[in-house]
Order: sequence, then C-alpha cells, then structure tokens
Amino acid sequence: MQKKSVWLGITMVLTLSLLANAQSAKQDNTFKRWYVGSSLFLFGNLDKVNNPEYVQLNLGYRINPKNVISVEFKRSIYSWPIGIPFGPSFDAPGLNYPGHARILAPTLAYQRFWWKGVYTSVFALNAFEKYFDENKKKIGNGFTLYMNFHLGYQFKFFKNRFFFEPAIGCSYWPIRTNLPDSFKEAEKKWPNYFIQPGLHFGYNFNVKKKR
Repeated sequence: MQKKSVWLGITMVLTLSLLANAQSAKQDNTFKRWYVGSSLFLFGNLDKVNNPEYVQLNLGYRINPKNVISVEFKRSIYSWPIGIPFGPSFDAPGLNYPGHARILAPTLAYQRFWWKGVYTSVFALNAFEKYFDENKKKIGNGFTLYMNFHLGYQFKFFKNRFFFEPAIGCSYWPIRTNLPDSFKEAEKKWPNYFIQPGLHFGYNFNVKKKR
C-alpha cells in the first residue's frame, strides 16, 4: 500500500511537471536564491496499515545557478530492514523487525547542476534513532549516518516558482551504532546500501533586502 501511494504521487507530479515544463520553456525564468520543499514520500502516509508518519522539510540556498546547498529535516518510523530492496521481500511477513525504529534526521546537502536541469547531489543524513519492541517498549537509542547520492533532472514550471526533481538515488550507511541484537538478526541478510528514487519538490523565492 505504501509503495502504491508513492508511485501514484510520482505519476501525477511527473505528468504535471512535463506539461508545465513545456509551457515554461517558452518563457524567461527568473533566478531565485531560496527554496522550501519536501518529498513525494509524504504520499506513503496514506498507508493506513503501515504508516511511516513521514515528515520532511527542506530549506535551500542557490549560491549561483549551478551550486546549491540545503538543510533538511526528516522524521519517520519504519519496521523493516533498511537494506531490503523494493520487491516481494519488502515489508513481507517474517522479514520485518520485531518492533520498529523512530528517527529524527537533520541533513546537510550539496547539489551541482551540470547541463540544463541535469544534476547530482550528495546528502549527509544524521539519523538519531529510538528502537521499540513489538509491545512498543523502548529498548535502545542509536545513530546512523546515511550518505545519499542522487542523479536527476529538475523540472521548472510556472515561471520558475515551483520545481520537481525526480532522481535515481543510492543510500549507503557507513556508520550505525547500538542496533538491538533482535534488529541485527533481521538486517544481517541484507546489504548496507539501498537503491531508491529521489522525489524532491519545492517552491523558489527571493528574500527582499531592506533599504
């Protein structure tokens, strides 16, 4: 259900983005320094069976048209091994954690545009985690450093007021501490990397200087 909700959101926004991008290509876009945004993974919250309670807020600054820095804040819960790929095994009975994890994750990111809307991004996601057993009793705290790498394309529309950035991403976690033994047992058959889409969108704006 969660995957269906996300892919429904992807299809809707991609269609609107392609139409709007065709319209805006005929217009002069105004460069805007700042943006706020989020991710289409918010559609996963439509899943009533395994709701991730996902929250994401991005704030970015465009140093120039090619170089962008940003900070992101993410919060979610999950109950499956993070290395498990999309497919029959994802969220399958018997493969999930004996409980769940809750994360708060401030993130730093750098984005580089190479040609038109083509870009690469790197994210350092600092996940402070709390682990709970099947009775929702807290059993520990931990930390995971995720390094995310994206290759994507930015669609601009409505005179560059809005954008959508579909991407292919790879997430790798070189540091993970204090994972409960019962969670390690579920994790051990899966790699410490994960391929997933990037689905950022946002609103561009400028800050007016006071005279």
